[in-house]
Amino acid sequence: MRLAVLASGTGSICKAIINADVEVAAVLVDRHCPAIEMAKAGDIPVLLVERDNFGTDFDRDQYSNDVVAALKEQEIGVVAMAGFGTILAAPFFEAYEGRVLNTHPSLLPSFPGWHAVNDALQHGVRVTGCTVHIATLEVDAGPILAQSPVEIRDDDDETSLHERIKLTERDLYPATIKACLAQMETQR
Repeated sequence: MRLAVLASGTGSICKAIINADVEVAAVLVDRHCPAIEMAKAGDIPVLLVERDNFGTDFDRDQYSNDVVAALKEQEIGVVAMAGFGTILAAPFFEAYEGRVLNTHPSLLPSFPGWHAVNDALQHGVRVTGCTVHIATLEVDAGPILAQSPVEIRDDDDETSLHERIKLTERDLYPATIKACLAQMETQR
């Protein structure tokens, strides 16, 4: 099963996956970002499916079809989201149903969505963490594959807590990807 990593931001999750010796067949990005250089440094092909429209008239279905076409051209069978900044639509999840992995900075089902770290702080919970799950059309609602707790300290702010969650995530996510790929290979 050929794996593609989808990235947009600083590339720290993408780098953790590559550094964990997960075999990555391609890195797909929606904008120019540091993940491009990380992929090139590892001799991993980069697929730029640039999102040039961030307005209300953005055609999410067409963009999702473009992402699927780029992945299919590279014979990608499994996708790992790694800070990908564009929410994809039904055509993507139909093409890769059950084969899209994602990481989220909370212990789902608690605190889904973009502001999970801040939400955990605002609700006064003592423990949050990282979840690896199968991504579905409904954001942060797919089956949970692995979780790792992170204690919230009295002096934590959103930045310090998120950095500690990322430390856990950089171990848990690559390990879970490896396990999923191995399981998918045996089921083929």
